[in-house]
Parts: sequence; C-alpha cells; structure tokens
Amino acid sequence: MRNIRIVDMTMRQSGKSANFSLSFREKIELVKHLDKLGVSVIEVSPITNPKIDRLLIKSISSAVKESIVAVSVGIQEENIAVAWGALEEARHPRLQVVSPVSAVQMEYLAGKKPAAMLETIQKMIESCAALCSDVELIADDATRADPAFLYEAIRIAIGAGAKTVTLCDTAGTMMPDQFGAFVQAAYENVPELREINLGVACSNELSMADSCAIAAIRCGAAEIKCAAYCVNSVSLANMAKIISAKGSYFDAACTIRYTQLHRIMEQIAWMCRTDRSATSPFDNGVQDNGNLNLTVHDDLSAVMKAVEKLGYDLSEEDGAKVLEAVRRVAERKESVGAKELDAIVASAAMQVPPTFRLDTYVINTGNTINATAHMKLIKAGTVLEGISVGDGPIDAALLAIEQIVGHHYELDDFQVQAVTEGREAMGESIVKLRSNGKLFSGRGISTDIVGASIHAYISALNKIAYEESMT
Repeated sequence: MRNIRIVDMTMRQSGKSANFSLSFREKIELVKHLDKLGVSVIEVSPITNPKIDRLLIKSISSAVKESIVAVSVGIQEENIAVAWGALEEARHPRLQVVSPVSAVQMEYLAGKKPAAMLETIQKMIESCAALCSDVELIADDATRADPAFLYEAIRIAIGAGAKTVTLCDTAGTMMPDQFGAFVQAAYENVPELREINLGVACSNELSMADSCAIAAIRCGAAEIKCAAYCVNSVSLANMAKIISAKGSYFDAACTIRYTQLHRIMEQIAWMCRTDRSATSPFDNGVQDNGNLNLTVHDDLSAVMKAVEKLGYDLSEEDGAKVLEAVRRVAERKESVGAKELDAIVASAAMQVPPTFRLDTYVINTGNTINATAHMKLIKAGTVLEGISVGDGPIDAALLAIEQIVGHHYELDDFQVQAVTEGREAMGESIVKLRSNGKLFSGRGISTDIVGASIHAYISALNKIAYEESMT
C-alpha cells in the first residue's frame, strides 16, 4: 500500500486571506498540533522579513519532532541562505523553490521569459540541493502552462536535485477526471517523475479540490497539499477521512492519527477563527512551556537552553544574571519552573533606562458599563495621554498605552499570580511582548493587579524602546 504524504499549508495561507491571521505564538502552537497529528510535511510562512522570519523558522524547527519542516525560498537566491540558516537545525528540513510556469505568471509576476525561467529553476534547485537533501519544486499555475515547457522544467528540476515536484492547479478550474489525466500525462512525458515524489495542490474554486486530489492519488501522486483550516484548498480533515475510509480502494494510506483528528482540528480552527488582535491587545490564548525544570546544579548552557525554549534571545551577560537568579531561587525551593523562569527573566535580564514612565491612570469599570482607561505616561519630560474602552480594566489600560505609543506589539503571554496572602496581598504580573520576532518581558508587583499589569507592560515596552534606539 502506498503512503500518501499529507502536506499542511495552513500557515502559508495565513495572512493571504482576510479570513484569518496567526500570531508568532499561534504559529508555534499550530505546528505542534500538526506534528502531533502525524502530518508528513508542515509548510511555514514565506520569507518576507528576514530578521523576524529567521527567528520564527528556528523556533518551529525546534518545536517539530517528526514532520518535515518546509520553507519556501521563492525564486530569490538571497532567501536560500536566510531560510537554511534557520532551518538547518530541523530534524527533517526541506527547501521549496516556488516558480511560476504559466506564460502569464512568468511574464507578469516574475518578469522572465521561458528560457530565463528554466535557467532560474536550475540554479535555484542546485543551490538548495547543495545545502539540503530534500528540495521541492512547486510549479505554480502548472495546469495553465505550455505542456512542453512544463515537462522541460520538471526534467531540469529533477536533474538539478529536486526530490519532490508539486504541480498546482492554481486556477482551480479542472474537473477531477481532467486533473487525473493531467497528472497521468506528466508521468508519461517525464518518466523521471517515477523516481521521485509527485505532489499536487488544488484550488477549490469549483468546490472540487478534494475530488481532484483523490483523482491525482489514483493516478500516482504521492503528496497532497492540504490545509487544516481550509481557505480555497484541499481540506486536511476531508482527505484524512477519505483515505482512512476508502484508502484500500485506491491502495493508499497516510500517517494521520485519525483518532486525534477531530480534537486537533477543533483546536486549530479556534486559533484561526478568533480575531482578537483587531479589538484587543491580547493576541492569543495559547501557552505550553512543557515540563521545564531547572535546579541549582544546572549550568549556563542549560539555563540558556531553557530561556530559549520560552522564546527569549538573551545576551551572555543577561544569561549570567538569569543563571545567578535561578540558583538563588533553586536553593530555596529545589527547582525552578517555567513561570518562575519567566519572572526571573523579566526582572533580571535587559534592565534598561526607562523611556516611558507612568504618571497617572484612571480606570472605570463595572457590570453595567464598558471598562474605560485614561492613561498618562511621561516620555522625555512630555506627558502623553491615551483614552480607550476595552473588555475589562486591564484590556482597556493596555489599549490606552498602545494608543499613546502608536504601535501594537504582539502580546505573547500575560500572567497574573499572588505572591503574598491576606487582605493586603501583593499581585505579580508578567507581560511578554514580541517585537520584530524577539521576545521582551516585564514584571510588575502591586496590591492592585491592574496596576501590576500596567507596570509590567511598561517595563517590557521600555526594553523594546531601548532595543529600537540602539539599532
């Protein structure tokens, strides 16, 4: 029985459509779900900002244990080094060369004639293959390409070292029997395809994507590009169900863990459907730091590895400060967990001169009115004001600060906990903001938990402002 690789392209679709977008943290959580589900290949977002995307790819590579992690380099040679620099630590890395092959797309999207495009494909595949053993050519808009040109492009890619070639019905206008015949013709005209993996990607313009994918499998395709949260593409859930129920009919199976399918699909759909960032500073609700546990015997390398697992990128100087603090805490309570380490990083690492200082704040809230916040911050001697309405006092306060700053930073995590007991108990808040892919945390302590949250947010904000002033 043939094994059909299920390729998830949910993250690659994120941001392309107004339907959904994913925060940095949600992308990490998404790949963990897909890896646990048994997806063969996980495609990450294309490279648009090298600095941010490098950190994202590196984080994903660390989080994924079983699946192949695939990164598109387009047809830009400068993307290869950026992608591979972050991807090389993945257990199963793949570089993807995405090339238009129809006359219209070559001319208007890439600005290349057919001969130049063939040369580019060969050069890109060879450069990728020199670094990575798993290289894929994605032939975009393949169903509208000149057949002779398409077959030549496939031959060149295979000769240059491609291990997978994916043919895309970008227009989504083919019926299942037409698409099956298209795949069969590719095999007949390029016999070399039988020595590698042939993949397909189908647009769902006519609501035929799932059927076209099955037709392609019956004609020999070995990889299907799907999406867990489907936007005009093959549905991962539907494909898994069809193969599970009728795979023996067309001699095919896949590695999807069907018993976990419904639960994980619901979790992914919740992340993709929830549009929190448009109305709130809170971007996501996922948090999974695993079983992080440090003791007094751990050295700097172990502490830095744990800090990196939480998402921080600290200098050696800050790492030494965190190690010292970890050992002090571990001497009293034997071990340090993820929450304690977050608090230590927030209070010990990257202490900077404050750019913003809290002047005053007024919060109005109740069960019959929307929460409002009036914030005053001082920057370089100037008082800056912000007024906002939010879903609760903390939400309103943070939105007012965003209004003053004039920028929305991704709120990666928000923690509140009591540090003392009794009527005058002190509350501690940890706020983690992400800027340009890098994580910054702040810590606030107060008898007023709203005040603790404001101080924590401003502390993290000051670290970002200092970092930006130094670049």
